[in-house]
Amino acid sequence: MPKILAFAGSTRRDSFNKKLVRCAVERAKEHGANITFIDLRDYPLPIYDGDLEAESGQPENGTKLYELMKGHQGLLLACPEYNSSISAVLKNTIDWVSRPRPGEAPLAAFTGKVAALLSASPGALGGLRGLVHVRAILGNIGVFVIPDQIAVPKAHEAFGEDGTLRDEKLAQGLAGVVQKLVHATHKLHG
Repeated sequence: MPKILAFAGSTRRDSFNKKLVRCAVERAKEHGANITFIDLRDYPLPIYDGDLEAESGQPENGTKLYELMKGHQGLLLACPEYNSSISAVLKNTIDWVSRPRPGEAPLAAFTGKVAALLSASPGALGGLRGLVHVRAILGNIGVFVIPDQIAVPKAHEAFGEDGTLRDEKLAQGLAGVVQKLVHATHKLHG
């Protein structure tokens, strides 16, 4: 079973992207993935600063996230769009985790991973513009990002009381993206 790490690039308690990734986690389990869901709120990090790293080394939570990412073959990421780009917390997480570790290959936590990208936004595009930036960043650090993605527009209306997507077409699209992630991860790492 492929091991997939799932999280949202948000620390907000009621984040639409956390709701979306939780829906995706359930689909991944149905497809046989061994999935770990984490909340970045539980791994606070200082803003990346080379001087801070030189003086104090890696922050403890940066190391925990590094080990988590290194221990999984796939990534299931729900990515909020902030001003048409990536959220600060997601970018900062990537920056800390991508830092070299003694005795490890460069980008060891990312190289060869398979990722699927999701987004949810109150706007009409569902966070689609931000996914372009996340895709570029991950591709440049050795992650294979599957071509399919899902963007949920009008996210403030998209989820039912039980946390599932109300729109059947979006729910089916999400299931398809997750299935492709599980399949690609299994093919590359199975």
